Amino acid sequence: MNNTDLKKGILTLAIQKSGRLSDGSLSLLRKCGIKVQNGTNHLKASVRGFPMEIIFLRDDDIPQYVADGVADAGILGYNEVLEKSCKVETVERLGFSRCRISVAVPREQEYPGRQFLNGKRIATSYPNILKKYLADNDLNAEIHPISGSVEVTPGLGLADAIFEIVSSGGTLISNGLKEVETVWQSEAVLIARQELDPEKSDLLGKLLFRIQSVRQAENNKYILLNAPTESLDTIISLIPGMKSPTILPLALPGWSSLHSVISETDFWEVIDKLKAAGAQGILVVPIEKMVV
Repeated sequence: MNNTDLKKGILTLAIQKSGRLSDGSLSLLRKCGIKVQNGTNHLKASVRGFPMEIIFLRDDDIPQYVADGVADAGILGYNEVLEKSCKVETVERLGFSRCRISVAVPREQEYPGRQFLNGKRIATSYPNILKKYLADNDLNAEIHPISGSVEVTPGLGLADAIFEIVSSGGTLISNGLKEVETVWQSEAVLIARQELDPEKSDLLGKLLFRIQSVRQAENNKYILLNAPTESLDTIISLIPGMKSPTILPLALPGWSSLHSVISETDFWEVIDKLKAAGAQGILVVPIEKMVV
């Protein structure tokens, strides 16, 4: 497969072929109205709802495929973008598959600080990121690139520490390790080939618009409440809408219904103040799409 396979008028998107990142990518596309037609057990898949095709690759292969023009864009972990250092553009952080790249050592090992790593053997799947981390902190250690289960290396006597992706930390615990340094926070990102032609760039912009609309909706909720009309100024000051709340009179004199949009976090922070101001019958409703 080479870049002559790319079709005009169709955006080619690379995503991970299996795993948590793949599931999150496909879920995001579904929320954007884009449905995979022929499953994920093929190299390529056509879709409905957008002029796009999908190719399924290993996460760590995606940066190079995008840089080489085999794919126009890709969804992958930002950690792989950093590790591969390919000439691609990071278009958008997507907020799912969050994890961190951390240093871990055996549980019984005393860890006085980063200087502990001097002269040590460190196993990692991310030698380039580790090399930069060591250089930035004036540390000199022996890097052992590992493509398999990095967490088992200290127990086998192959390394003194590891430098690896951590999600829940359960794998570290099961291998007798403890996390001692968090070096980098990662999440899924949308990347694109540099210098896309105008037609592909326009398609990427339309895809990004859908993604941002979905993410805006996920971070906000539609709130409806009833309140004494005399308390509206106070309540409005607590939950301003995108421009201003919608206010409708109720059949009961002296009462109004207020409709607005609020982030879920903000709602929980002001709920007691809303009730104290006289708000009743408060409903918080999910938003499917949000265009701002």
